[in-house]
Amino acid sequence: MEVKQAVQMLGALAQETRLAVFRLLVEAGPEGMAAGDIAAELSLPPATLSFHLAQLANAGLVRGRQEGRFIYYAPDFNAVNGLVGFLTENCCARGRCAPVATIQIHRKGVRK
Repeated sequence: MEVKQAVQMLGALAQETRLAVFRLLVEAGPEGMAAGDIAAELSLPPATLSFHLAQLANAGLVRGRQEGRFIYYAPDFNAVNGLVGFLTENCCARGRCAPVATIQIHRKGVRK
């Protein structure tokens, strides 16, 4: 991962509403959630949610998919794992090491 991409991802998450949206989507797992359900869960107006989802999508953290009349959003776990890998790639280079966090997808959601 390039530094510029990591900064873009971290910047997208460095906003309270976007972080709440992203965390909700991580809870939902790879199936994601319909935009309307996200808005209802977080009490966000549709235009506000749309803006924040666009920022997360532009950073590569979430992906949208159309199903009928609805758009479902889900986290891009490969991108998130790439970001975690980038942040920890030099772990232990200067001494003692702590365990590295990874995200594993399982049937009912996400396990850390």
